[in-house]
Amino acid sequence: MPTLDRSGDVFVLDLGDTENRFSPDWLTAMNAALDEVEQADGARALVTTATGKFFSNGLDLEWLSTHEAERGTYVSGVQHLLARVLALPVVTVAAIQGHAFAAGAMLTLSHDVRVMRADRGFWCLPEVDIQIPFTPGMSALIQSRLTPQTAHVAMTTGRRYGGAEAVEAGIVDTAVAEDAVRSTAVEIATGLAGKAGETLRTIKARMYGPALDSLRAHVGG
Repeated sequence: MPTLDRSGDVFVLDLGDTENRFSPDWLTAMNAALDEVEQADGARALVTTATGKFFSNGLDLEWLSTHEAERGTYVSGVQHLLARVLALPVVTVAAIQGHAFAAGAMLTLSHDVRVMRADRGFWCLPEVDIQIPFTPGMSALIQSRLTPQTAHVAMTTGRRYGGAEAVEAGIVDTAVAEDAVRSTAVEIATGLAGKAGETLRTIKARMYGPALDSLRAHVGG
């Protein structure tokens, strides 16, 4: 389950040490952590990372398969989380130490800056292969954070990007050695912690208004 720590001006949100799928309990813990970050005063920034092989594999498809009647509420909750991170009034840095797939990859796109492990691990949107169409909100998020060509390739082919390829495609900002992912993200976040506040919130709200509106819309089904 997600855990939140703070060192100086930087909150570090660890998603967990498993596949870190978005179960209802996991989403509740994430929102509680974001509440703490958002309600804190003064200079602050957020680094989101995980422990182990996975950053996140996204939706909890096993839970969803046995709770079909709750699909709309569940997916709406996932989109709400993505919107919260995208609009957070602090600088956010994703420290992608392992695989980031599907909604896990979308969570990285909700962050302002992305640091990825260079030697192992993939960033991937596999929805075309697992036969799960992107919701309008998810499509809007991806297309607001990637170039049109990269979004097209990632969404329509399910291509797996390693660190160097992800940098070249503009998916992440930098790729570093495994033992430097978290420290690099914290260093970036520390340098930008003074940007936190209502002005940053307003800038993000206006910059990503259409994507945020789409993510915040209720998903039927």
